[in-house]
Amino acid sequence: MANDFKRFCVPDVATSNTTLYTVPGSSKESIVIGITMANKSNSGITGSIFIDNEDGTNDVFIVKDASIPAGSSLEVMSGNKLVLQNDGSNADVLEGIASATSSLDITVSVLEDV
Repeated sequence: MANDFKRFCVPDVATSNTTLYTVPGSSKESIVIGITMANKSNSGITGSIFIDNEDGTNDVFIVKDASIPAGSSLEVMSGNKLVLQNDGSNADVLEGIASATSSLDITVSVLEDV
C-alpha cells in the first residue's frame, strides 16, 4: 500500500471536543507531521489538541490551553512526529478545543498508510 500525504483543514473549531483527524480503517498507522492553530479573531485565545486513544483509555493532551495572540498562528509540532493507530476496530482520534467560538482554524498534515 502506498503512503499518502494528506492535509485536513478544520475551520471554526468549537469550544468542545472537535474531531480534527481519525485514522482510517484502511490504515494501521498514520504519522502526523504538522499541526497549525490559527487565531482569526481580534483578541487572544487558547487552543488545545489531544489524542482520544483507540484503546478507550490513556487519552493525552499534545498541547493544553496554548496561548495564541490575535491574528497569529502556533505551530504545534515543531519538527516532531506523532504516530496514530487503528487496531482494525478502534481508531485514534485527534481532537481540538478552542476557548472562543468561530476563532480558531486548525490544519493537520498527515502521512497515511504507514
